[in-house]
Formats: sequence, C-alpha cells, structure tokens
Amino acid sequence: MFQLWWERFFYKKGGKPKEGGIKLVKDSFSQVKKRDGSIEPFTIKKIIRAIEQALLATGFYQPGKAEGLAHEVIENLSINRERPIPLVEEIQDEVERVLMSHSLLQVAKAYILYREKRREIREAKWKLFGIHDDLKLSFNAIQVLKERYLVKNEEGEVQETPKAMMKRVARAVAEADRLYGQDVSESYEKFYHLLTSLEFLPNSPTLMNAGTPLGQLSACFVLPVEDSIEGIFNTLRDMAIIHKSGGGTGFNFSQLRPKGDRVSSTGGRASGPVSFMRIFDTATDVVKQGGRRRGANMGILRFNHPDVREFIRAKNQAGFLENFNLSVAISDEEMERVHQGEKIDLIDPHLRKAVSTINARELFDLIVESAWKSGEPGIVFLDEINRNNPTPSLGSLEATNPCGEVPLLPYESCNLGSINLSKMSADGKIDYQKLQRVVFDAVHFLDNIIDINRYPLPMVEKIVKANRKIGLGVMGFADLLCKLGISYHSEQALQIAEQLITFITSEAKMASKKLAEKRGVFPNYPKSIPATKNLPLRNATLISIAPTGTISLIAGCSSGIEPYFALIYRRYVLENTELIEINPLLEEKLKALKIEEKIRKSIWEKGSLKDIDGIPEHLHSLFLTALEIPPTFQVQIQAVFQKQVDNAVSKTINLPTDATLEDVGQAYFLAHQLGCKGITVYRYQSRESQVLYLGSGAKECENC
Repeated sequence: MFQLWWERFFYKKGGKPKEGGIKLVKDSFSQVKKRDGSIEPFTIKKIIRAIEQALLATGFYQPGKAEGLAHEVIENLSINRERPIPLVEEIQDEVERVLMSHSLLQVAKAYILYREKRREIREAKWKLFGIHDDLKLSFNAIQVLKERYLVKNEEGEVQETPKAMMKRVARAVAEADRLYGQDVSESYEKFYHLLTSLEFLPNSPTLMNAGTPLGQLSACFVLPVEDSIEGIFNTLRDMAIIHKSGGGTGFNFSQLRPKGDRVSSTGGRASGPVSFMRIFDTATDVVKQGGRRRGANMGILRFNHPDVREFIRAKNQAGFLENFNLSVAISDEEMERVHQGEKIDLIDPHLRKAVSTINARELFDLIVESAWKSGEPGIVFLDEINRNNPTPSLGSLEATNPCGEVPLLPYESCNLGSINLSKMSADGKIDYQKLQRVVFDAVHFLDNIIDINRYPLPMVEKIVKANRKIGLGVMGFADLLCKLGISYHSEQALQIAEQLITFITSEAKMASKKLAEKRGVFPNYPKSIPATKNLPLRNATLISIAPTGTISLIAGCSSGIEPYFALIYRRYVLENTELIEINPLLEEKLKALKIEEKIRKSIWEKGSLKDIDGIPEHLHSLFLTALEIPPTFQVQIQAVFQKQVDNAVSKTINLPTDATLEDVGQAYFLAHQLGCKGITVYRYQSRESQVLYLGSGAKECENC
C-alpha cells in the first residue's frame, strides 16, 4: 500500500530553502522490512527519535531540526527507492548520508554509535535470554516476559517473541466480535496495534493465557466465607482452583465467629478468623498460579468484630500471612466515633449481639500503630464503596480484590487493563484525540474478554456475564507529568489528574454506551443504578486504578498513578529475582545537559536528586520521589482520581523511615474526609523485606 506524502523541502547549508518550498512526493512507503524479515507499518517517529538522540548527545539539538532531517531522509528514499518496501538498514544508511550532507559529522558519528549500541543490545538480549526482542523492550521486561508470559513448550523452551505474544492475545480477544456479527480481522488489527504500541496493556492473566488452553483471563476474584467448616473449606477449594488458573482472591472474614465461641455441633470452641486465614495463606503458598507465580489475597475484617485486635496485629510478626494484604472495614458512623473518642460495641456475628465494648479511638490508634510498624492493615471505607454500588439490589459490596481497586460481589471477577499515559502526549501537551481512541479500543477489548474468558467456576461465569464489570485504568502518570514539565507535587498535577480522569471516564461511558447499542446492556441493567439514570451501558462498572505491577515494567513506564518511587531502585519479582530499574527520562535529561559523570554516579547511588549539587532546580521539581512528597498530598492525588472512578483506586501512600504515627493517622483521616474508598500506607524499611529498595544499593501486584 502506498500513499501520497506532502513533504517540506529543507534548508541547505547556508540557510537558503530548496527550490519549490513544498513538494508532493509520490509513492512514499508505508511499510518497512525488519531484520528478521517481518513487515511492519512504517513510522517516521522512530527516525526522528534516533536523530534527536544523536543531536542531544553532541549538543546540536534545536527544536524541529530532527523532524526536518528525518523528512529529508524519507524524501531521498522515496526518490531513489530500489524496492517497494525498504529494509530498515537502508533507512539507517540514508540517515547517516543526510547527516553527513549537512556537515553534521559529530552527529553522524553519534548516530553510528547509537546503531552499534542497539545492535549490541539486541545481541545481548539474545545471548542472555534466547529471545528475539522485536518490541525493543528493556532487559528487565524481556526477563519477566521470558519467565512468566511467553508461551513455552514441554521442555520449557520459549516458543514466541514479544510481538508474537501480542498477536496471540489480540487474535484471541478479537474472536469475541464473531458472536456479534462484527469484523474480527478489523478488531484484531486494532487490538494488535493497541498492544504492540504499548499504549494499553491488559492484566497479566490475559497476556499469559489468552489464546492458550488455560484461557483464564481475569486478574482477581472475590469469594464468600460462610461461618461453617463446610463453607470455609468449600471456599478454600475454590480459592485453590482460582489461584491455579492465574487469579488472585479477596475475602471478608467478618461472618466467622470469634475465637472462643462455643460450637454447638461439636461442643468445642471456635478458633477465630485469623486461624482460618493461616490455612488460606498456607494453601496459597503451595498452589502456584498457572505454574508461573504465587497467588495473592485480600483479607478484610470489620472494625466491630470481636477479634479485630488480633487481626490488626497479625502481620506485625515477620513471615505471618505473607500471601495476604489486610484491611479493616470501617463505617462512617465508626469513623465519627473515632473522631469523638466514643465507645463502640464489638458484635459477635454468630450470636448477633454485643459481647464487649472498646474506645473507637484506641482501636483506630492500634491500626495506625500497626500500619506504621508493618504497612498493614489498610482501611476500607465500606459506606463510600456501597454509595457507588451499581447493583445494590444484588447485595452489598463487602470485599475487594487483593490490591483494593475493585470492590466485588461474591464470585465476581475483575478484568483490568491500563492506558499508558506516558504515550499520551505530543509537543508538550496531552494528546486527547489519541487518548480518546485508546479509551474506546480498550473498553472494546475488555468487554470482549468477558465473552472469551474460561471461567474457573460456573458461579463466577454466571455473575460476571450478568454484570459485565470491567476496570480500565492508567499507568505512567508520573512520566506524563514529567513530559509536560509539571511537578508531581503541585496544584498543576492535581488539575491534570482531574482533567485526565474526567475525560477518560466520560469517554469510557460513551464507549460502553455504543457497545450497548450494538450488543445490548448488561443483563442486570434493569435493576441497576445506571437504569434509574436512563444511562444504557454495556458494563456495570468501567474504571479502576490498579497498581499495574509488572505490566508497567513491560510497558517501560511508571506504575499506576504513583510518583517515582526512586530514580534508581531495586525491584524484587519472580520469586525474589532482583531487577535494577533506572529512570530513563532522567537519564535522557542528564545526558542532554551534559551532567558530569561524578554527579550522575551520586544520583544512581542515592536514588534521588535531593541534596545533590550541580542539578538544575527544574529537574529537582520534575523528579521528586515518593519519599519527598508529603503523604497528605499523595492522598489528595488519590482522591482526585477517586471522584471519577466507579470502582476504586489502588495507591500506596509512601512514607519516609522517620515518619511518625501522626503522619499515618493524618493520611487515614484525610482519605476518609476526601471520599477515598480505601487507603494503604507503607513506611520505608518498616519490614525486614520489601519489594522496592532505594538506589542501586518493594513486593508488588503481579496480577494487574
């Protein structure tokens, strides 16, 4: 396929324009042949970026210069083309010739070195991992993909490249269109571009399992826990099946009778919720998800449960309930009693009566103290969650997925995906047109997953297809702010956050409405809140902000809506494999500013720009790290997103090591005041082991 290109003639040496000013260049090319023989759509952006890097490295950078040189390359190739589809090497050779023709000898040398470096990197990836990196991902991304995501044969040998993985996923998800008489090939092309451009990625189980015999694509599930041995162990069995298929699980243990209650059927005494959680934790440890990773759980207990103090302190001892995140569910009334320092009744859920009383503030302070010590428990505000329950007639929302961003009914699962905001800017502005396209394609993609998913339990399939909940979120928010020249800790950041999530939510509703026109509303729509507002939607929920975990690593962007944890840090994934992460945006800027090696070394050793001389002030503000940003401001960011999110927001409020109990308490109070649905804090080095460590010298959600 050929196209017509309007190409600008470029300035010769001496500043005089070429004759004609603007020229129609015919038979330009729209495809390029890669080194492996594959054919790909051609984009001039890659040429521009490579030339920009060479200009920056040599101090010859000027706005628009790389674009002009790149267009000259295309013009020359169009005139002198020997084959319909040029080889990538031919394009690169022409770049060198154009640079030389403009007497940019140093730039040409830098570009040649850049080519050589890229070649060496490709060869190194092949030697280290035996994988052809056809998406130009980071070493860490390739390592994670090899270990977890890429299809292997029975001998454990990788059978696909990163692009082949995206092709497998796109093809499988597009097949759902066939159910509605739509063009599968068109959707496949759309989804394939969405994934290979890294503009959007679905949750990990979809990348792992789409187009494979396993076929379980949901990230997380919520299961009920009944107050009986039979009910508890039925749930344990269901959890094991879900973990085996690649999902995580959330539970509310508040229906279990407290420790010491008499069990009439046996004459014995109940052991309490925490003891049963230990069984769930042990089972999680021995059932490896999809043969690739261990499961994750959320355990929730109500603020007024008699065993709540044991629950709060459960993770103060190292190695206890390691496969659980813990949260205390607290009501608005109970928060008011905390503020007033009043007593509350502790209610036995089996006897349905008060068995003791406790000062609400003292109990809340115990949560604060424990969170300060270990990062757990978090808090879930169930009243706020249920004020936004789209299907209240089906029951209350009592539990969430492991990271807390999706409140779900019993047996519901969540299908998550995240837009890469780092790719949603152009010329220092947010590209809302591109963002709109990605939102529409992503909603279509996630809705399709519901139809092609292979559900681990019949009850899950029934309610998931009845409500068709999806969770579209974002990642790369910190990167986007950096590209826009905006500090994360600023009023501008709050404004951008509000603009972004308002736009995404609005467009997602429009996308879901259009799908409903073609495919019908979700089956439970007639008895839903959207029905009372005359808002016909395909999906009961649309937006969730997940922590993104390893998918942001694959996409090469910052996690979720988090600030930069550090500018260089150690990440522990893959059963404690250590990965070193260096902020690529900062690395680019340091090279462009020709910051001396000694200063750069200090940054990489420390992990931040704080107290490092020789760094321009604007860089300090752009590359603030999480531990430099007040926790109250981090809560404000979370709250701004939460206002427009119909599910919830998962964000960790990171605190420095010297943070106080008061800092933790303030964050919890502010989260409730601003309408957050939950909150988690973590004080750096409050645990013996964590996923992320500052400098070259924290574990995360691997589902979403």
